[in-house]
Amino acid sequence: MKKPVNQHNLEPDYSRPLFEVPIDIKRKIINILTLLYGSEVSRRIYPELERIMKVYYAYKCDDLIEWEKSFDKSEMFGQEDVILITYGDIIQNNSKKPLKVLADFCRDYFSNSFNTIHILPFFPYSSDRGFSVKDFEEVDHNLGTWSDIEDIGKDFKLMFDGVFNHISAKSKWFQEFLNGNPDFKNFFIVLSTSEMVSEDHLKLIVRPRTSSLFTEFQTIEGPKLVWTTFSPDQVDLNFHNPKVLIKMIDIFLTYVRRGADMIRLDAVTYLWEELGTDCVHLKQTHAIIKLFRVILDAVAPYVALITETNVPHEQNIQYFGNGYDEAQMVYNFALPPLVYHSFVTGKTNKLTKWAKTIKRISEQATYFNFLDSHDGIGLLPVKGILDNDDIDFLVYKTVERGGYISYRTDSDGSESPYELNITWYSAINGSDDETVEDQAVRVKRYIASRAIALFFLGVPGIYFHGLIGSKNDAEAVLKEKNTRSINREVIDGQTLKKKLEDKNSISAQIVDNLNELINIRKNEVLFQPNARQYVYEISEKLFAFVRKLDESDEFVLCIINVTRERVPFEIPDELTGKTKLFYELVSKRNIDLGKNSKVEIDGYGIMLIKSSKKPA
Repeated sequence: MKKPVNQHNLEPDYSRPLFEVPIDIKRKIINILTLLYGSEVSRRIYPELERIMKVYYAYKCDDLIEWEKSFDKSEMFGQEDVILITYGDIIQNNSKKPLKVLADFCRDYFSNSFNTIHILPFFPYSSDRGFSVKDFEEVDHNLGTWSDIEDIGKDFKLMFDGVFNHISAKSKWFQEFLNGNPDFKNFFIVLSTSEMVSEDHLKLIVRPRTSSLFTEFQTIEGPKLVWTTFSPDQVDLNFHNPKVLIKMIDIFLTYVRRGADMIRLDAVTYLWEELGTDCVHLKQTHAIIKLFRVILDAVAPYVALITETNVPHEQNIQYFGNGYDEAQMVYNFALPPLVYHSFVTGKTNKLTKWAKTIKRISEQATYFNFLDSHDGIGLLPVKGILDNDDIDFLVYKTVERGGYISYRTDSDGSESPYELNITWYSAINGSDDETVEDQAVRVKRYIASRAIALFFLGVPGIYFHGLIGSKNDAEAVLKEKNTRSINREVIDGQTLKKKLEDKNSISAQIVDNLNELINIRKNEVLFQPNARQYVYEISEKLFAFVRKLDESDEFVLCIINVTRERVPFEIPDELTGKTKLFYELVSKRNIDLGKNSKVEIDGYGIMLIKSSKKPA
């Protein structure tokens, strides 16, 4: 049964019976609140949280309530799920608001390939390309309105950003704090003097930036130092104050009411600060994610949480919780640098070794597989997977190919590479000189890299500039003095249409090839996000893995060649025991191992070998 189009009413309907919080849900919520604030405060604030849940539920349409009765959480993700990541204003047309332009463009060109759109923060903001939010509940009027967001939601599932770690220093909330409004007195983490934090405590705190941890602001009560993890314009919210948590839950459910099918918890690693700790991955942070999950399970079970935690892999996957109580999806942050490493070295051994550790989490949780984003290629996630020489090599290749390096401050005060700022096309291909390499080779290499994320266990996502093969925008870096601007170019709609309609252009060829692979994925049940995965060491030039359903003998063997050489290989004996006849999904041809035991794959080739002959 398909989810109804009309999901929420414009106004709450209190003529129906109010939502009754199940006793087990109430118990879980109170236990989490007790962990955060103690039993006395927990009992005091629970009624307000329950009220917010009841108000949200009153907005739900009858059709949605009825549909949820048959909703199976194990079917939250399917092989048809492919996510397009984009800014709301990435495509410009002077005659229309950007969100309308985006909606029209996605319907015209991508409706048969992508079923979900992640619109990066579309709220009023003061910096960081949307991630310094001034008002969590409004749409930036330069982009459009809530009606425009809801209109996109008629044809696509939507992912919203929950930028709950911090708020803009230009926001009304922070301005009220500066003005001495008692309602906002404890909304932020404030020190009177820097001497309140010892040097030893400062060294413990993990930072993703080199900027100062504390920023001085002039207030009605004199100068105050305020905790600013990411920048002086991004002021951390104080979740030690239960009023902050309650307000963010209200906003969280507002996003669901406005059409969010997924909510991305941005920078959630740093949500709870505690002096004397490293201030990352604290039990209180995990407890808050659990609270969001419990609330969703109660009032909006079809909505997924996705955590954005750009940290070492073993810490990153902790945000799945036990597979049922935290995020349903976690960004697979180790994948981009490992795929990049494989293509620039021509060796898959590091990728293969790591991939063998990737197992199904639960029937309700899976990985979000991406290669590029609005930021860059994070290096922290491969700490302990790639060694220092590997990292240095990626840094070297990134600079050689026109990219930049972002740094972070380590606990000893030194700086280390944190992120590679480069478009995925430039990272994989480097030079665009036709005298050095033919365009067809560059496109083929690029598509091969993308195939890994498309067929690997999980749900794939593609950033808009990755979808059209954008090259480095060095001019924007110089103009905006931000290395991440290299991959954030705003595109003229008419120019892009001409590129996509010119079948000889790189953009058109990439889009066409990706669409073909996406449609293979969507039509093959063996690519369900939680189908089993087994990784094989066939050749260091090849990345090989099998996708298989529990109840079936059928499988698809996925082979990606990371070199330009033609490579012979043998299908592992354990996969050929029951049949010698296979069907290759990309070339649409049968393979008969009874006649020839060896198979060859072209340079930068992709083979999806299914364990059955094409039906007659």
